[in-house]
Amino acid sequence: MTEQREDRAELAGRSVVLTGVGREGQVGEAVARAFAERGARVFLVDRQEAEARARADTLVAAGFRAAALGADLTDVAAVAAVADRVRDATGGRVHALVHLAGGFASSGPIADSDPAAFGRQFEINVRTAYLTARAFLPLLRATKGAIVLFGSEAALPGARVAGISAYAAAKSALLTFMQAIAQEERESGVRANALAPAAIRTAANIAEMGADAAYVTREAVADVVLWLCSDAARAVTGQVVRVR
Repeated sequence: MTEQREDRAELAGRSVVLTGVGREGQVGEAVARAFAERGARVFLVDRQEAEARARADTLVAAGFRAAALGADLTDVAAVAAVADRVRDATGGRVHALVHLAGGFASSGPIADSDPAAFGRQFEINVRTAYLTARAFLPLLRATKGAIVLFGSEAALPGARVAGISAYAAAKSALLTFMQAIAQEERESGVRANALAPAAIRTAANIAEMGADAAYVTREAVADVVLWLCSDAARAVTGQVVRVR
């Protein structure tokens, strides 16, 4: 019992922003709960505010501290407004930003692909990360906080990317973007790292690929994110962590 109480208080007094925490059964739900269970105050951001609010209400009902915010993270003004609201709520101090927002779509063979669909993958996976990091870096500098971005195994050398060039290219760009943050913010003390997970056992993936496919669990992903945002990882930045 004592160990459980200590685990819950591990992140007490810290504020964590998580984007892309909307639909039930997705990885963001598990990551948000892991932070909340350890005492962090979590701010859940999703394009659909009602979905984020449902996840936040569940955490609050369990005795945790959570708030929901709705925003289109491809929109500069909308992201700035969310950052302003979080700044007001936290006194300008955010300890971690976990950017889960993004999405997957098969683009098919390049010769037959739709340029609009190609561009859409960069909008939702790269532009959202850029605008969110840009808006929250001043708040993260105040605490020498951590950023965790979500890449994919598809962005790693040797990955099979035929038919998913748009998604793979966007996730590759995201990993490069993470490196830029890590290098630029070294003096400020802000760390940036990325996960490159295999398929995660989410409700959406099970519905599409079946329950018997090879998955990494949502909880395993949450454990890695927690570690990257913890004091134990204070010397870790600019790294891509493969999770499978």
